[in-house]
Amino acid sequence: MSQAFVKEGEEEWLHDIQPTLTALISYLTRENNGIRVYEKSSYFSSKYNRELHVMSNGFSYAKDDNGKWYIAE
Repeated sequence: MSQAFVKEGEEEWLHDIQPTLTALISYLTRENNGIRVYEKSSYFSSKYNRELHVMSNGFSYAKDDNGKWYIAE
């Protein structure tokens, strides 16, 4: 007898995506019901001591010391 494995949740979390800007844009666009999200600007933040990416969805994102994305502001 064979068993089919079905993934119950198709959810992907922000911290699970690849540490590239392309992966971030793709993830945010999917989460935004397919409406494209793009990078408006980026800058080095002395507050976070890392580069922040300001996105068109109104949030800024950065990578932690392990290369995981998070919402910075």
